[in-house]
Amino acid sequence: MFAYDVLVNIYELQGTFYLVVLVVMLAVKGFAFINSLTYSTEAYEAAGKLTKTAWCAITGLGFAAQLILLGSPLNIVSLAFTIAALVYLADVRPALKEVTSYRR
Repeated sequence: MFAYDVLVNIYELQGTFYLVVLVVMLAVKGFAFINSLTYSTEAYEAAGKLTKTAWCAITGLGFAAQLILLGSPLNIVSLAFTIAALVYLADVRPALKEVTSYRR
């Protein structure tokens, strides 16, 4: 019985890990998608990045794919879109912030 209990605990731990990874990846992609919608088309052009349409499509498709493929957060499609969302957050978003001024 001890080996069975250990095996069950390992599967529970693995399931919990996958759930945490799934939620984090979904949050990253969702934030990237919503954030890509908030900047103007001119800001993307001024920053010298891909167009707003391209980034909204990339991040939106990634978010939708994550919602559809809920069962496996570590498949190749999900990982590719996660990398794209991280590129947006690490490279494009700071460039958009630089060229955009908010009035307060």
